[in-house]
Amino acid sequence: MNLDDVSPLITLARTTTPFGEITIFRNRETGAVAYCHGDHYQSEADPAGISLAAYVHALHALVVQTQAHEVLMIGCAGGTLATMLAATGQAVTVVDIDPEAIRLARQYFALPPGVECHASEGQVFLERSPHQFDAIVVDAFAGDSVPANLRSPVFFRLARERLVPGGCLFFNMFVAHDLDADADRVAALMAEAGFTVRLLDSPGRTERNVIVMGGAVTGLTSPGILLRPTISADDIVTELAQMRFRSARRRAARADEPASKG
Repeated sequence: MNLDDVSPLITLARTTTPFGEITIFRNRETGAVAYCHGDHYQSEADPAGISLAAYVHALHALVVQTQAHEVLMIGCAGGTLATMLAATGQAVTVVDIDPEAIRLARQYFALPPGVECHASEGQVFLERSPHQFDAIVVDAFAGDSVPANLRSPVFFRLARERLVPGGCLFFNMFVAHDLDADADRVAALMAEAGFTVRLLDSPGRTERNVIVMGGAVTGLTSPGILLRPTISADDIVTELAQMRFRSARRRAARADEPASKG
């Protein structure tokens, strides 16, 4: 018997790239499509490409609040944030180190043809392109961690140079629990690069996303849902309501402290 005949998930595609195995699933009951890199789910969307992840809706609403027009996204996976930003009128450029991710996002996640895409490592793209953006979003993972070069002082200084005056940097992190200081370390490095920094967090939750923001971010307000997916919309609204702005925790933010993932 084929396991796809009994599983709620249908395998739409599976491919191995130099950066790992990518599998695309569809839920036969809801129609949701998921992008899995190795053992990690990196995107999930309704059939129109609207994300089912609350943090993606938070990023979308925050970028829209800044009134950014030209937005650079480093990290693609299913490309759901790019799809949503394009739907609200932003001009989006996507950079991903794996060209297969871009192809799969277009084929299975409704990434619009008008979204400009580049197969490149994020820091290399910024080094080679002198273009300035209104906002930069970093949502790039190797497993459950952001690659080390994308969370370095060199990268944050470069990102600041590639932002227009008044531009904003949004950096998605994954933390294990309240004592995990990874997001605060990134906030400290962004501050050292000259950014005004805030974090959007969901205190008390384990294994959660934290958005570290730099630039003209002090006036941003709590994000709401702007594009309602056909699946799990009420759950997303509930998660967004639990998110809180906070400052970096200075005691935990020393860059030379070991990461806590236990």
